[in-house]
Amino acid sequence: MYILGRCINSSNPPYIIAEVSANHNGNIAKAKKCISAAKSAGAHAVKIQTYEPQTMTINSTKDDFLVKGGLWDGYTLFDLYSEAQTPFAWHQELFDHAKKIGITLFSTPFDETAVDLLESLDAPAYKIASFELTDVKLIQKVAATGKPLLMSTGMATYDEISEAVNCARKNGAKEILLFHCISSYPAPIEKSNLKSIQSLQQKFDVEVGLSDHTLGNIAAISSVAIGATAIEKHFTLDKSDKGHDSAFSIDPAELKKLVLETSQTWKSLGTGELNRQSCENSSLIFRRSLYFVKDHKAGDKITKNSIRRIRPGYGLLPKYQDKIIGLRVSHDVKRGDRVTADAILGLSLEKN
Repeated sequence: MYILGRCINSSNPPYIIAEVSANHNGNIAKAKKCISAAKSAGAHAVKIQTYEPQTMTINSTKDDFLVKGGLWDGYTLFDLYSEAQTPFAWHQELFDHAKKIGITLFSTPFDETAVDLLESLDAPAYKIASFELTDVKLIQKVAATGKPLLMSTGMATYDEISEAVNCARKNGAKEILLFHCISSYPAPIEKSNLKSIQSLQQKFDVEVGLSDHTLGNIAAISSVAIGATAIEKHFTLDKSDKGHDSAFSIDPAELKKLVLETSQTWKSLGTGELNRQSCENSSLIFRRSLYFVKDHKAGDKITKNSIRRIRPGYGLLPKYQDKIIGLRVSHDVKRGDRVTADAILGLSLEKN
């Protein structure tokens, strides 16, 4: 998968996406500052959300439309989305700003009108939110653009994920990345179930990342160790702003640390080949090897008291000890001399 030339796979450090969501607090200047701060912290991309309240729900105070419990307790859905939206009218300016400072910006559309807007802005990729994963009509519309498609799997069953992936593929999506996600805000770290990342990779043959709603970066860093190739975290300029999503967002210092530590985690994985690392070569001398611990004249027989397995590692390997005992030295040796092949008469060493 490529987004604006950046390859997203296990051969590259994880792709870090800063999700602005509602953390602009209704201020376009703050939204632009969020994008700039994410760039400064080293994120590879910024994601926004493209909807207006009337594209998400209806303005109703009936019980079905009231949020009960959690961070947004007491809101009607319409009022919540009215406050949290990134208005359509902002999008051109935000995309222009991201392009100017050199960071990738894309979005999560929540209905077909949002896709049309994002297409007019030449959005480089699309994200399907967990709550929209069962909206096959929306997936059809996004997949038909042929652009990279990222889909979160929060709350979804295997069958629902399978239906979404199949729908995307049938309708033109060639590059798909699934995000393992726990749709709880914030999500308890003990419920992260990160091993699902490997299950998604195996079952759907796609790149898999983590859309992380836990507090801190432990889950995100851990996910890289088991194969996550992209990380999405909600991002805010300042947690004290008390925005709708700030309670489970990371700030610029935490984002910078996330970029660094996920990259280091990826580097630490290596290739899996059982080869000696070049940085270990200087330590070889501290292995044990065979040394003479008694003086001998040429022709003397070597006994078990003549040699020992000790450090450093300049002599023959310890495995030759039994083979050498009973043979004779080829020349005078002193206590502390290395046991070498040419010091032993009749010694035959196997080739490794």
